[in-house]
Amino acid sequence: MKIYVIAGEPSGDALGGALMDGLNSLVPDIQYSGVGGPLMQAQGLTSQFPMEELSLMGIAEVLPKYFHLKRRIRECAEAVIAQKPDVMITIDAPDFCLRVAKLVKAKAPHIRTVHYVAPSVWAWRPKRADKMAKCIDQVLALLPFEPPYMEAAGMECDFVGHPIATQEQATDAEADQFRLHYGIGEQPLLLVLPGSRRSEVTRLSPVFQEAVKGVLERVPDLQIVLPAAPAVAGLIEASKELWPERLIVLDPRELGDNAVRLKKAAFRAADVALAASGTVSLELAAARTPMVIAYDMSWLSRKIISAMLRIDTVTLVSLVSDTRVVPELIGDQCKPELIAPYVAEVLNHPAEQIAAMTTTMHRLGEGGEAPGLRAAKAVLAGMHHT
Repeated sequence: MKIYVIAGEPSGDALGGALMDGLNSLVPDIQYSGVGGPLMQAQGLTSQFPMEELSLMGIAEVLPKYFHLKRRIRECAEAVIAQKPDVMITIDAPDFCLRVAKLVKAKAPHIRTVHYVAPSVWAWRPKRADKMAKCIDQVLALLPFEPPYMEAAGMECDFVGHPIATQEQATDAEADQFRLHYGIGEQPLLLVLPGSRRSEVTRLSPVFQEAVKGVLERVPDLQIVLPAAPAVAGLIEASKELWPERLIVLDPRELGDNAVRLKKAAFRAADVALAASGTVSLELAAARTPMVIAYDMSWLSRKIISAMLRIDTVTLVSLVSDTRVVPELIGDQCKPELIAPYVAEVLNHPAEQIAAMTTTMHRLGEGGEAPGLRAAKAVLAGMHHT
């Protein structure tokens, strides 16, 4: 069997690696070609060019590389058409991947195309599904409510589970060890997560700093831990004196190989979290850590997004569990004096959220088959349909 597979960023490489591991366990001797990172290469892919060339965020970063990216899109499409694989699988990175699929479908409509990670058409820009259906045969979805949206546009769609739901979590013993190591003892612990991108951290840190001071007035013995994302660790360290002095920063540059385990232990040990909007809400749900979500963006982005948004919540826990128990302070609500009382309230009354998080993780596949294997089975079943 010949499979052409493309991922454009580390999260896609992780999905691709798990999918290929699943495929390799089900089918002997698959020949892979395409573009991917170290995890996909470990499963048998020789990457056509370094995946890092595609890991770009934002218009300012993309513009200087525009012609180079256009060439890479063409090169990938030409390789697929020449190799005639049994299936082409594109993973996330829709701006790149769907352009490749469009070129392939135009020249070789018989080549089956699968896209892994449904676009969030339920949140905004619903027309994307119709556009995508012109070049994609099957979608693998991470969220259980996504298939009807894709199927309505004319694509096959399989919910295969979210990788977070089957990731190993820290144990209670590791959480206790974490508290002991950092001298936290039995005191209430607040996790602060101001984002993983520089722009997010720059915008949210001043708000979060003031909000945490407001929580400390209500809960004087509160301990605070901030697990810094690698890309922003320097930024957090440079502004440390602006935070309350009892802040513990988990700096991945210092912790090295232990960084991931310690972050998971911190998630497990925490009593409440104040977090930027994003996938981190699912990481918190997996660790059963109640949360308050706060987020803001530039005035212009805020106006554009709010005009396009089709949902009343941006928190995945709320969407998947079909509850609205996670407080959300977004845009002009993202103010310290509004955030602090919510954090104190959730700290004192966590039960509703813990129930919603348990429902969420169950619906995302916790305790079930690994998403990579489910995705592999869905790809193979789809190939037999055609």
